[in-house]
Amino acid sequence: MYHPSHRRGALEEAEIGTHQFFGGDLMRQPAFLDIEHRVVGDLSNADLVTTGSFWLGLYPGLTEEMLDHIVTLVRGFVSSRRP
Repeated sequence: MYHPSHRRGALEEAEIGTHQFFGGDLMRQPAFLDIEHRVVGDLSNADLVTTGSFWLGLYPGLTEEMLDHIVTLVRGFVSSRRP
């Protein structure tokens, strides 16, 4: 079964750095665990952001060739997962 982490794995195997997106339900982050707060709704969309998003490792020194390589790999991965 497909899981969003498979995207990251495929990119990491190609030596393209990724990081899980920090966001979603911030109250689940260790720094916020002891902060008094209220919750409205089940925050399921926040969970989707946390589990289904990631950052690509980009920096100003990447060349056009490097960026094209990243785009090609991402497009190939997405195309291979379409029904």
